[in-house]
Amino acid sequence: MSDRTEPAMLPEVTFSTFVLSLASSALVHLGEVPNPETGGTARNEALARNAIDVLTMLDDKTRNGLTPEESKLMRDVLYELRMKFVARS
Repeated sequence: MSDRTEPAMLPEVTFSTFVLSLASSALVHLGEVPNPETGGTARNEALARNAIDVLTMLDDKTRNGLTPEESKLMRDVLYELRMKFVARS
């Protein structure tokens, strides 16, 4: 018997779920959505910028290896996050 609890069912890790996870983190740090752990909203521009920078780096490194759908998702997510970041700054 183990004292560990069973892990929650998590979505399959795909490129899209990874990108959306990073985008969600950026939105939390921009104060756009509540923090799932606290339920509150707070802005941290440095962490938001870091999440956007990670997505930008990922976009640069994967540019020629994505499916058209993945490429569109990356473009759309980065555009939306950048616009929100500028609006909040």
